[in-house]
Amino acid sequence: MLKQLSAQDAQFLYTQTANNLTHIMGVYIYDPSTAPGGFVRFKDIIAHVQSRVDSSPLFKRRLHRLPFDLDHPYWVEDEHFDIEAHIHHARLPEPGDWRQFCIAVARYFSKPMDMNRPLWDIYVIEGLDRIPSIPKGSFAMLHRVHHAAVDGASGAHAFIAMSDIDAKGTPAIPAPPPPEDLGRPPSSAEVVSRAWAASLQSPVKFMNALMKISPAVVASARRSMADGGMTAGVPETRFNVPVGPHKMFDGTTVALADVGMIRKKVSGATVNDVVIATVGGALRKYLEKHKELPKNSLVAVAPINLRGKGGKDGKASTPGNQVSAMSIPVRTDIADPLDRLAAIRDYTVEAKEAKAGVSARIMTDLSQHVPGATMAAVARILTSERFAVRGTNLFISNVPGAQVPLYLAGAQLVQQYGLAPLANNMGLFVATPSYNGRIAFSLISERQVMPDIAFFRECIEQSFADLMAAEPRPEEPVAPARKAKPPARSKAQPKPRAEPKPKGRAKPKASAKIASKPAAKGRAKPRSPSAKGG
Repeated sequence: MLKQLSAQDAQFLYTQTANNLTHIMGVYIYDPSTAPGGFVRFKDIIAHVQSRVDSSPLFKRRLHRLPFDLDHPYWVEDEHFDIEAHIHHARLPEPGDWRQFCIAVARYFSKPMDMNRPLWDIYVIEGLDRIPSIPKGSFAMLHRVHHAAVDGASGAHAFIAMSDIDAKGTPAIPAPPPPEDLGRPPSSAEVVSRAWAASLQSPVKFMNALMKISPAVVASARRSMADGGMTAGVPETRFNVPVGPHKMFDGTTVALADVGMIRKKVSGATVNDVVIATVGGALRKYLEKHKELPKNSLVAVAPINLRGKGGKDGKASTPGNQVSAMSIPVRTDIADPLDRLAAIRDYTVEAKEAKAGVSARIMTDLSQHVPGATMAAVARILTSERFAVRGTNLFISNVPGAQVPLYLAGAQLVQQYGLAPLANNMGLFVATPSYNGRIAFSLISERQVMPDIAFFRECIEQSFADLMAAEPRPEEPVAPARKAKPPARSKAQPKPRAEPKPKGRAKPKASAKIASKPAAKGRAKPRSPSAKGG
């Protein structure tokens, strides 16, 4: 049967430009010494991928896009599918070090995909022997997928489905989903008929959805007006500019056990809080070095997975996008690392799924009922250089991965990173996928925005080391809530006796600004061995 892209999936097609490509990419580094014979040939990789193309629907279906984007595109079976058209091979140029690898990754990520074939491809890179901490003879697999086909969760599932749990070739997901019957491409008459019906029904469906969520719309609007609008509290930085086509990449990894140790230093903190605090500390160091640190905290957008635990539509094995987002101050205005982590914890406890994600969920629900041509035009305008909204400074995405070793053609996966698209007025993306006891800080920017991305990677490493070295302190008790201020008294009334002030410092609310607290004297900040670059 015909399968049409959802509005959320289609928006990644409508917003793509020559400077802002909307695909995502995983970077996987394999050690072939675990394979039979101790090596893996390029044709072995092709054969392995060929054996797994039925593990996910995305591998064999291509887009059928309509003229003038009259309606959202359809998925159709690729009648000319050829596995070798999707897998390419190269060797890292001399000197074959980490910098050369990052350049090769960034260049491949900056190239547009072939939109006439299934929206994925693989680039195999050899010659990594001069990269520290990577086993000799290793190769990298750069796996690109268009964001219209997958989000972070479904993309991670598709990769695991292509992987094995041992060097013998035991599939990580033994039972592939039943094959999709996409049928033939729709005829011109069918396209016009379906588009016309959707256009007629969309106003009714739009109003029904609006009525259902109208209390949330009103509450969100009131908060936005009270806070000064979408850009209130978001400082102007070097990241809030139009982005060009030349992307930059770097990365480093840390141990999840060390993240757990840091998390325990602040009661109630999560792994995601530690990630955000690390990025906030790194941005503070980076902008201080360039004398560009704003008074107000930088603000990040983080995705929220909307996939339910039950039901077919909520499974990660179903390709497509089911995400919303929330905005989080990364507290670059706080110098002390643990104070920064505590402030982020206080905010995320109240904001997650409660306030910050409401507006994004509303837009996701409403966009399902906007006609394709209208949505395409509006999406292009709102993401253009001229009209892009400055509602954030950067994007931080934390996608949990497998915590057991994975294999491909017998080679063991030893490191992984993730890259995602930038946007105008959002020139920095930090992706933090985790795998087998480690978490990677994958840094994506643009050449004009962050030409010294290697220095920012060093800032990430030092910020994490600061959190590791910080000594936890007992948190101060929360003062009782103060009574409401009494009405103004007349001059004839006697002055009442002053109430004794409660002792202790009141715990600030999530939306309140927390004053920067100087770091304790003599606190050592050594570089953590677990935070060295990959």
